[in-house]
Amino acid sequence: MAIKLKPVSEQVMVITGASSGIGRATAELAAKQGARLVLVARDASALESLVATLTADGAEAISCAVDVGKQQSHDQILTAAMERFGRVDTWVNNAGVSIFGKLDQVSVEDQRQLFETNFWGVVYGSLKALSVLREHGGALINLGSEVSDVALPLQGAYAASKHAVKGYTDALRMEIEGEGLPVSVTLIKPASIDTSFVENAKNYMDVEPRLPPPLYAPETVARAIVYAAAHPQRDIYVGSASKMTSAFARRMPKLTDLLLGPVMRNQQRSDTASGQHEGALYAPRHDAGGRLNEPRMVRSRSYYTTLTTTGRPLLWGAAAVLVVSAVSAGAQYMRRR
Repeated sequence: MAIKLKPVSEQVMVITGASSGIGRATAELAAKQGARLVLVARDASALESLVATLTADGAEAISCAVDVGKQQSHDQILTAAMERFGRVDTWVNNAGVSIFGKLDQVSVEDQRQLFETNFWGVVYGSLKALSVLREHGGALINLGSEVSDVALPLQGAYAASKHAVKGYTDALRMEIEGEGLPVSVTLIKPASIDTSFVENAKNYMDVEPRLPPPLYAPETVARAIVYAAAHPQRDIYVGSASKMTSAFARRMPKLTDLLLGPVMRNQQRSDTASGQHEGALYAPRHDAGGRLNEPRMVRSRSYYTTLTTTGRPLLWGAAAVLVVSAVSAGAQYMRRR
């Protein structure tokens, strides 16, 4: 069955993790395009502030302050959407959190809590979205990561949760297609994004964590999400770095382990000494700026992602060939060394 999605200007959109970072950027972009919004996060004051900002600019938006790691929260989200707008057209499962530390040092309790948000929050949201989208169609958009396809030392639990999100999303898509339902299911895979991700993560290391470069602005992910809300997509890689890392891992997994292991361990450790801190793993943390507090170059746009989401197949094909060629050339060079 061909899936036809409404223009964003005619949609009611649910966005979790909307109080900062990718979620906030998505809400702002969707509002500019005329979507009516149900914004979800644990921080009620941050949500109310965002809703006030958007409505002052003429948007229609409501807040729903709940914890997506709790199944009953999704009943509240859907009820709020239906009572205010009467339907849901796109549901974005974006909320997530991380932990920095070696897996044998991170407590099982903390790893379970991470999965409550990153994986079970996606499961609960996907099932609740499907309960309404199956009737009239729409888009389900889940946030994976470049580490949905490749492992990452020092963020092992996070990588495992994003692998799980990918597996769940892919399986759900197959079942939806098997039923012939008019529902588009998209997995977004961002590279490192300039948000408060690091500050919100729980840290077990003796130094402050950091994200490996290159960094992209959250608006790059927002554009991909809003595009997928109106154009059926299977996967969208945000940032050529995400696509290249994934392609490299698929083609040469052992070499990826040997190369990325040491590099990623170094790139995720800053030079700033630090003690352990909880971040936002168990409770919301006030997020004033929503960006990293370090002076590093941030890419405002990913040309690779733009090419893959413009509906220009020839350009997309050329971009894919360039990425695969670069991966192959890099691997051959490393083998000769």
